Amino acid sequence: MTEHWGKVLTAMVTPFDEAGRLNLDAARQLARHLAANGSDGLVVAATTGEAPTLSDEERRDLVRAVSEAVTIPVLAGTGSSHTEHAIALTREAAGLGAAGVFVVGPYYNRPPQAGIEAHFRAVAAATRLPLMVYDVPGRTGRRIAAEVLLRLFREVDNIVAFKDATGDPAAAAALVAAAGEHFSLYSGDDALTLPLLAVGAVGVVGTSTHWTGPEFARMIAAFEQGDTAQARRVNAGLQESFAFSNTDASVFSMSVKAMLRAQGLPVGQCRLPLPPTGAAEEEQARRIWEGLQLRRAASC
Repeated sequence: MTEHWGKVLTAMVTPFDEAGRLNLDAARQLARHLAANGSDGLVVAATTGEAPTLSDEERRDLVRAVSEAVTIPVLAGTGSSHTEHAIALTREAAGLGAAGVFVVGPYYNRPPQAGIEAHFRAVAAATRLPLMVYDVPGRTGRRIAAEVLLRLFREVDNIVAFKDATGDPAAAAALVAAAGEHFSLYSGDDALTLPLLAVGAVGVVGTSTHWTGPEFARMIAAFEQGDTAQARRVNAGLQESFAFSNTDASVFSMSVKAMLRAQGLPVGQCRLPLPPTGAAEEEQARRIWEGLQLRRAASC
């Protein structure tokens, strides 16, 4: 169904220059780096990419530049709390080179389930591209009901995948049991990828995959080959990265950019309201990156 998207998808940060302007050259460089280091596909201009701070023109330029820079699939983040805006962004995605669209549940206005379902149906009708639904109730303020997801997967041909950031593996298992042939499940929480693989996930849309892509590829391959002990060992080695990715002092976009700077990649800082990363987080990023490199060298 979505095998052409791959198993390790990275929700890519958006590079900015020192003045806070969109840095398309750095975006191309980062996209190529991720493609060469374990990412099967990229999600661009979504939450980790600071989409709420991007203008529509910046979104278009970013999706086009990244799509042209790599041969792996690029999914365009086209979600919005305004359905007509999401429709407009979605209509443009194919012409920008996107292989699919990535649509988060409408946020802040907390619509009832009927409104959420109508929103996704309207957005999907605006394109022939395959669509991945993203449910992250901790950010949107409203979880997508299981019965709504089941109807969308069964009745809307181009709604084909689900990024699950609900933190509820039991519900994911029930969803796969009810409609697994109609959609592909992706983990939306890096730390829950292994548990979700156990209930039917095909992969991850990750953030720490900016620097742990090879490890995620190894973990998923080991699990699929029935070597659960090896999958657990790989997962155990990622715990420090998982913990670093999101804290009260440094949320996902900030932490990822700190880690990329530790690797010498020019991604800049985040745009407000996300502040510059603190010195302690920058040092922690360098320490985690150096430790990961040592473990990779030791395993060779």
